[in-house]
Amino acid sequence: MTDSIQVQLRKGALDLCVLAVLSRGENYGYEIANTLVTAVGMGEGTIYPLMRRMQNDGLVATRLVESSSGPPRKYYRLTPLGLTVFEAHRRDWRTFANSVEKLLGELE
Repeated sequence: MTDSIQVQLRKGALDLCVLAVLSRGENYGYEIANTLVTAVGMGEGTIYPLMRRMQNDGLVATRLVESSSGPPRKYYRLTPLGLTVFEAHRRDWRTFANSVEKLLGELE
């Protein structure tokens, strides 16, 4: 797989990945970024603009929590709309991935 295809696949799945992380519970920005860097190799710089967009779209809600070791942490959680969107995206992803797998299998 070429680098450009890898980048495009990551970009296309990033929203779904963030929603999946948050479907497991509330997380702060660094935790989300670290999880995505480890799991799918997404850069930390791409996460925060996405989180702002998701907040503006009503998919996530935030709260600030004071930290004894630095500045306050912003925690993100799915809203009811965010959960609905996540479930729809997950179904769409599975349908798409199954179709691609079927096609690849037919080509072997």
